Amino acid sequence: MDTKQSFYHLGIAPRLLEILDKLQFVTPTPIQQKSIPVALEGKDVIGIAQTGTGKTLAFGIPMIQRLAQVKGKGLVILPTRELALQVDESYQKIGRSIGLRTAVLIGGASISNQVHMIRRRPHVVIGTPGRIIDHLHQKSLDLRDVSVLVLDEADRMLDMGFAPQINEILRSIPKERQTMLFSATMPDDIVRIASRQMKLPVRVEIAPTGATADNVEQELYVVSKDQKDRLLDKILSEYHGSVLVFTRTKYGAKRVCRRVRTMGHSSAELHSERSLAQRKEALEGFKRGVYRVLVATDIAARGIDVTGIELVINYDIPEHPEDYVHRIGRTGRAGMTGTAISFATREQGSVVRDIEKFVRVALPVSRLPELPPERLQGAFEPSRQPFRRGSRRPSVVGRGSLRPHRRRPFQQRHHSIFGGQV
Repeated sequence: MDTKQSFYHLGIAPRLLEILDKLQFVTPTPIQQKSIPVALEGKDVIGIAQTGTGKTLAFGIPMIQRLAQVKGKGLVILPTRELALQVDESYQKIGRSIGLRTAVLIGGASISNQVHMIRRRPHVVIGTPGRIIDHLHQKSLDLRDVSVLVLDEADRMLDMGFAPQINEILRSIPKERQTMLFSATMPDDIVRIASRQMKLPVRVEIAPTGATADNVEQELYVVSKDQKDRLLDKILSEYHGSVLVFTRTKYGAKRVCRRVRTMGHSSAELHSERSLAQRKEALEGFKRGVYRVLVATDIAARGIDVTGIELVINYDIPEHPEDYVHRIGRTGRAGMTGTAISFATREQGSVVRDIEKFVRVALPVSRLPELPPERLQGAFEPSRQPFRRGSRRPSVVGRGSLRPHRRRPFQQRHHSIFGGQV
């Protein structure tokens, strides 16, 4: 084995290396390779990397090893319930055999159960800002012994308006601690947090801000609002793998989920109006293949860690370019290839141009295929063909196929549709 391409040269303790071997973690990702040695030295770290790059192990391994060397507990703060549960799952995989105890503090779950977990004196507390604040106010949580802090998806937490809660939490933990901050972008608010809360942090940047995965093929369709459902129907009939559909609103997610069922595909919805149990059931069902299509708002742009998603569809193109990057990053994970298709109306030309400037790539426009007729609401016909995750779409040719209508030249596209240039 080439140890330079493995976890063995990063300074990880032998017991943890054995666990990584058993879990078949062989080659560290770039963010793991650069962050772990620095974090194991107890230094503060700013990690800039997209979701799906292995950040959980990048901060999880150092935290577990540091907590075996120094007194105190670890605290991981994340923006969404789904991310908190996934991080806890990763911690359990690594630490279960060595007796690691965790407490997950998220909204929508029983506070009394969480109090019970806290009373068991967990080594690591994982939670969302709002619920952590709830426990602080109820005096059920004491953070005065936190020695290692992780702020994960920091930019997303600020976008969601969690800055006051984060600042309150930071005032409740010791200033003498190790802090690791991970973010996909580096806005000014993150810089201010880093300058106030961190001591000479080492910055580790894996991909430039706005970079999208090379193994994700991107397409754009210019459509009217009344064409979106029929184009979605057409695309779902030609791709046979699992599909993640993003909408802008909770209402839109509900409506599109119903329409997808009308098209004969099993589907579930994921948004903030769903209970925690419903969100967990939808996500687990999507992972297992019970649902072929998951329709979600941006709560899932960073809250889903599912390999094998063949296609991401931006039914509503996002208003913020950063959200576009996170959405399409749900496919093409773990070295696989994927496709991201976006729908945009002619009035959204400025939104498209903002995305293109941010990702520094022109989104290739495909000609609209011949669209199927509108399906009747309630004409539900479940698909007779069983869905198998990882199955690929067949080669489709002939009139009306999506594939023969390839991209128009970038210059022609901009002058004939939106005007202006990147």
